[in-house]
Amino acid sequence: MLQYLLPILAVIVGAALVLLTRKKAYFNFKLLLAFSGAFLLALTLFELLPEVYAHLDPKQTGLYIMFGILIQIILEFFSKGAEHGHVHVHTDGEDFPWALFISLCIHSFLEGFPIHEHNDMVYGILIHKIPIATVITGFLIHSKFSKIQVISFLVIFASMTPLGTYISNHVSIFAEYISVINAIVIGIFLHISTTILFESGEGHKFNLTKLIAIVLGIAAAYMI
Repeated sequence: MLQYLLPILAVIVGAALVLLTRKKAYFNFKLLLAFSGAFLLALTLFELLPEVYAHLDPKQTGLYIMFGILIQIILEFFSKGAEHGHVHVHTDGEDFPWALFISLCIHSFLEGFPIHEHNDMVYGILIHKIPIATVITGFLIHSKFSKIQVISFLVIFASMTPLGTYISNHVSIFAEYISVINAIVIGIFLHISTTILFESGEGHKFNLTKLIAIVLGIAAAYMI
């Protein structure tokens, strides 16, 4: 049950952070991004990558992973980087950002596939989705959409990852190709996590606090 509830909880927590702290959490948000990027990257390498290579041809696996990276690059063209902590979408508050909404839902849906009862990827998704939900909620509120639009956006977004998990576990045609799908998702995770780690720095300066957050993220993923 946790694999369905935790991704939803992540969106609730992210939205709550915006409503409770506003701009006061900006510094901690940078650290959360660094931690989440390291945690997701490490968990992908520790959990998903060995499993996929054990079930697929190595060269084909690399091809699927590269395909996942390309998919994420295309999605980010429409989401403007919301998956790794910022949104560059300009709106007058009247035109609903459908491109952002659809691309985020596709991303969220795909990241639900690797979540199974026998692994801990759900915790990586949990940590990953909190900053995304924070950014999206802040963007929606700043754009002054109606409460119904904001709530609908967040509810549908929150439900996509559990939907991906449910389909991967209960629809046979997807279960047959789960290793291929997981390899594609690995590419998505690799692109997102490395981008987060590069972008969470400021001017390529050494930041001890950020380094500690990254090391803690890696250690936490290893200990799970």
